[in-house]
Amino acid sequence: MRRREFITLLGSTATWPLAARAQQRPMPVVGFLGTGSPDPFAYIVRAFRQGMSETGFVEGRNVAIEYSWANDQLDRLPLLAADLVRRQVTVIVANSNRAALAAQAATKTIPIVFQIGNDPVEIGLVGSLNRPGGNVTGVTSLAGELEPKRLELLHDLVPAATAIAVLQNPNADPENPNAGASTSLGAAARRLGIELHVLHASNERDFDAAFAALSRLRARALLIRANLLFNTRSEQLAGLTVRHAVPSIFQFREFAAAGGLMSYGGSITENYRVIGNYASRILKGEKPADLPVQQSTKVELIINLKSANALGLTVPPALLVRADEVIE
Repeated sequence: MRRREFITLLGSTATWPLAARAQQRPMPVVGFLGTGSPDPFAYIVRAFRQGMSETGFVEGRNVAIEYSWANDQLDRLPLLAADLVRRQVTVIVANSNRAALAAQAATKTIPIVFQIGNDPVEIGLVGSLNRPGGNVTGVTSLAGELEPKRLELLHDLVPAATAIAVLQNPNADPENPNAGASTSLGAAARRLGIELHVLHASNERDFDAAFAALSRLRARALLIRANLLFNTRSEQLAGLTVRHAVPSIFQFREFAAAGGLMSYGGSITENYRVIGNYASRILKGEKPADLPVQQSTKVELIINLKSANALGLTVPPALLVRADEVIE
């Protein structure tokens, strides 16, 4: 080998470690702070990853996702949030009010993206929707605001029902575990001449007992309140309404698609796709303070006509015309 060639080769090999280090820069890490557990959340996580991939980030290729699940033990959320901060994740994604507040308490510097069903200004997550300020932004959906309308729709389908049960998670509002009977939902019930019976379920093990109480209370229909525990178990709850032959309404299409009578609300998968977009935009350098909180305002009425027929219910033509989708 000629001396000049040898020197050239030696010089190029000296740059290999530098090139390798440049190519092996660590991937950014998204910390996913989940209130529930992995299996019920699988389809929601898929929507979140889809949102990230649409904006250039694919898990395992150029971004890592660290999942921290509270398994419905809400008192664990502050510890899990603190652990994500200790691990210095790049962005924290929070999937509920409690998770978002825990993350906010744990860090004022790491960006936080939330998906919640409440007013983020009212609960102190952001200063305003258009200009969040600080390190927090995300998506908020209509949830509790639609409950009076859900009750009205259920009454339209089961007009003879003078007693309707409300299934809610007492952990969602521990200071007022019977909130369903006293809030705007209660006011709507009084206007319609309906007596509400509140049933509690704080975990999956409570579902059977709650549904068993329906006949004892002589409740002729069931409204399932918006709550993260229920949101991720739409199919399971729909199966229980079929087994107990109780006309029911819930927030998400997945419930009606799985055999529940009716759903009225937005799309939970669309919300998670959007926060996947937001997480990616932050990874690319945008700041949460500059990303307005997105409000999911699209609402869909889904009626499962097959379930209505099985329950012996006649769906009023006016209601069928209003439906965005009729499942036959």
